[in-house]
Amino acid sequence: MRSRWSDDDAAAAVARWGAEHGEDLALRTYTSRLLGGEPALVLHGGGNTSVKRTVTDRYGDDLEVIAVKASGHDLATVPPEGHVPVRLDPVRRLRSIERLDDAEIVNELRLALLDHTAPTPSIETPVHALVPHRFVDHTHADAVLALSNQVGGEDLVRAAMGDDVIVLPYVFPGFELAHAVADALDAQPTAVGMVWGKHGVMTWGATARESYERMVDLVSRAEAFAAARGANPPRSGYSPGALTTPASTQNEGSARVAPVVRGALARRTGDADRPYRRVVLEAVTDPDVVAALSEPGARERLVTPPLTTDHLIRTRPLPAWLELDEAAVADDEALAAAVGSAVDAWAADYDAYLDRHRSRLPAGVRPFDPSPRIVAVPGVGLLCAGEDAADARIVADIARQTVRAKAVVAAMGGTYESVPEDHLFDMEHRPLQHAKLRAAVDPPLAGRVVLVTGAAGAIGSGICEGLLADGAHVVATDLPGDGLDSLTVALDGLAAGRALGVPLDVTDPESVTGAFAAASERWGGVDGVVVNAGLAHVSALAEMDLDAFRRLERVNVDGTLLLLREAANHFARQGTGGDIVLVSTKNVFAPGAGFGAYSATKAAAHQLARIATLELAPADVRVNMVAPDAVFSHESRPSGLWAEVGPDRMKARDLDAEGLEAYYRDRNLLKARITATHVARAVSWFLQRPTPTTGATLPIDGGLPDATPR
Repeated sequence: MRSRWSDDDAAAAVARWGAEHGEDLALRTYTSRLLGGEPALVLHGGGNTSVKRTVTDRYGDDLEVIAVKASGHDLATVPPEGHVPVRLDPVRRLRSIERLDDAEIVNELRLALLDHTAPTPSIETPVHALVPHRFVDHTHADAVLALSNQVGGEDLVRAAMGDDVIVLPYVFPGFELAHAVADALDAQPTAVGMVWGKHGVMTWGATARESYERMVDLVSRAEAFAAARGANPPRSGYSPGALTTPASTQNEGSARVAPVVRGALARRTGDADRPYRRVVLEAVTDPDVVAALSEPGARERLVTPPLTTDHLIRTRPLPAWLELDEAAVADDEALAAAVGSAVDAWAADYDAYLDRHRSRLPAGVRPFDPSPRIVAVPGVGLLCAGEDAADARIVADIARQTVRAKAVVAAMGGTYESVPEDHLFDMEHRPLQHAKLRAAVDPPLAGRVVLVTGAAGAIGSGICEGLLADGAHVVATDLPGDGLDSLTVALDGLAAGRALGVPLDVTDPESVTGAFAAASERWGGVDGVVVNAGLAHVSALAEMDLDAFRRLERVNVDGTLLLLREAANHFARQGTGGDIVLVSTKNVFAPGAGFGAYSATKAAAHQLARIATLELAPADVRVNMVAPDAVFSHESRPSGLWAEVGPDRMKARDLDAEGLEAYYRDRNLLKARITATHVARAVSWFLQRPTPTTGATLPIDGGLPDATPR
């Protein structure tokens, strides 16, 4: 590992934060972010940093404090105020107390805050306070854990680190660890760092740079030691997936496997209208990870606990293991049986684990659902589950680094070893760990993946924005080009990580299948389909060009059929029902002269959707229609339909564009301007399933009596 310290960047940090927060805290922030930017050191809120400093209280007296990272902050992005100042003397005096539980520690820390409204400091604040050095860094370095998490790991760490590094056997994190760290430093005050067995590594220094570069040095020692024994260090480079169609995975079978796994991981709710609480998947298909899954002995090596117990709330104690051959991947029935068997076996083992330790469960803590968060599939990769894409990404990042570190253990000829099972249980159900998980109320479409066709147009883009606002993950599809590209960028700005742009030609069966495959590779499957793509054409029947009519048939009718067919098959494989919403039109019920091609083909699409309500209801797939009228644009995206129809309508009525919009507004009973946002709300309403409704058509037209469905 190389130091990423830059004098220029350090000076920039001081210039940015120093005046308000002080140079020491500015540099503390700078090096904290350097540590947080290395996935091989810390992941998603792991690790901790602190600085001891002197501040002036309101009476003008000097006061020693320790500014320590607050619980819940991520080192990669922590701001200066993310290091909470705590009075140092009261925390140091805690050493005189033999035992405190977590709640008591938190109470003492909050009593020592300078600002009672500040977030709670890390539970490891006493550890940092009892280290008699100004700057302290703590990480979960993979290279160090690859040594400590082996049979005989303490001896390996000592051999790798040298005499100036203290090696502690595993100590349960918390107050017990604070005492152990202080005692060890009393015995070896000249040490430059400390390794906590099966937990992590700590360094310190008089300056932020010294502490940071000692961390780099210790990790480099571990890497060099492993390399000397034939192992390469775990790769730390990782770039999140792009917001365009995912590249081919190591095994294209993942597009078939992921929806079945996702369906098996959905939890039943007992609600007849919304019977499942779904998860979102992130697939880890890096070549080295896939190769590690196929190595001899991979199951015994990898179906083991995570590198550090801090990860348990994300990963559970063990991954599930799913063996599949090509025949099982290709056969829907065999695939469903294999996935169901693997998930059921994991759940049975997890229930037995809970039963063995239920007496240790803290009051007020509920066990997690018996559902794995990582499913290892040799030949495919790791399928990682979360409540949404952000949660799934955290699990995937941890799983990726864990496999790589365990590969180092294997390359060294070692045997992976974790902490005892009772410690796993205690950490997995530790109230402070559970407090790190989000407590906010989920938005109505959380965990749902919705594919929208014709997304780059006025109505489509409005639907995508509305679904994102309601918490959905949106697969925005349209013909390739600037329209789709610019929409994808805009949607990502609204909800980073929950928008995927996929080129799609609804008239091409392979393109339709590919869009569902892209969604499955990205998030594990699709729960809702909004059939919105459509074309318009103005012509009297007597002058109708047959090729023009057939062009509308291909998009409006064939495209609808292909999407209904693919959705039906996809929902059947996923096994958790689904929703389809067709964007129909008032012209189905009240067609207009000169608009026969559009009215007839949209009526055919509408009829296909009504038939789908009959055929798909047994699988709990609901099909509903929305029928908007006169949506001219959304933001800067004009309606393709009105681009086609508008000139003729303006000419016939001797109106300009503004006058035409006013004409259509004034003809409805409510005198309402109909927008894409209105359509989006209607689509979302159906997807939320507030009532047991299928086969309904909801007009969004301000009231047009002739177009009322009947």
